[in-house]
Amino acid sequence: MSIISCNNVVKKFNQFTALDSVSIEVPKATVFGLLGPNGAGKTTLIRIINQITVPDSGTVFFNGKQIQQSDIAYIGYLPEERGLYKKMKVGEQALYLARLKGLSHADANRELKQWFIKFGIQAWWNKKVEELSKGMAQKVQFIITVLHKPSLLILDEPFSGFDPINVQIIRNEILNMKANGTTIILSTHNMESVEELCDNIALINKSKLIISGGLEQIRRDHGRNEVELLYRSDSQVNVVSNSLYTLVSDEDHKGARRAVLEVTKGSKSSEVLGELITKVDIVSYKELIPRMNDIFIKLVS
Repeated sequence: MSIISCNNVVKKFNQFTALDSVSIEVPKATVFGLLGPNGAGKTTLIRIINQITVPDSGTVFFNGKQIQQSDIAYIGYLPEERGLYKKMKVGEQALYLARLKGLSHADANRELKQWFIKFGIQAWWNKKVEELSKGMAQKVQFIITVLHKPSLLILDEPFSGFDPINVQIIRNEILNMKANGTTIILSTHNMESVEELCDNIALINKSKLIISGGLEQIRRDHGRNEVELLYRSDSQVNVVSNSLYTLVSDEDHKGARRAVLEVTKGSKSSEVLGELITKVDIVSYKELIPRMNDIFIKLVS
């Protein structure tokens, strides 16, 4: 079942169309990648889901019912534009924002202390926000966003400004929340994070939905049925095209040879390997599935 369903959502700002009949389904307890270049319409769709703005036409459903303002209590939203009150102390501000999420003072204080300890930032409690680095401030905002344990978490470029260690900390928390039943919509340009975290994706470009579905299936659908063969050889040419495969390239590679083969439709890997093993000393053989970065560039271009 989907936690969010957007059906033919249209949003215009004067003569500019931000979203043009966009429909997506976000399954429960998954990480859903919302992708697209700058200005594609992603942030507009996120703001519609968050009830910050409303569509000109189309409908958005939350847990099977048309979304209402009261549903915002079950959503956590970390926007790309960060914002904390610089003169306030970190703990004081975190408590204030947690109370706005509906937590009692005691519950908010207890949960915040646990999160601060978990992230190793308990020493920041009485510091002013203006004393924090960008990455430190983002940690605080992430904690505030997830504190009320939302059933839907929307993260817009959550890794921006983090070093690799803190990126991994946030990634682990996203996976933990997914394992505990939270649905995460992840809007990012970091295709490595998409491949590592996302179960499903939707790509929006110039206000239109270009592609959506399961991540691995999309990667396979955009492949060319190619495999990479690493082998040892003293000669320059050992692999030639035949009925099982077509040789795409063959070149030196770190003391060995690297050949890319386009496997003929219907040919089995066992047949291809059976043919190759009589000709070369195989080091490795693997299917080449395109990276999301390549698919993104191809579709957007």
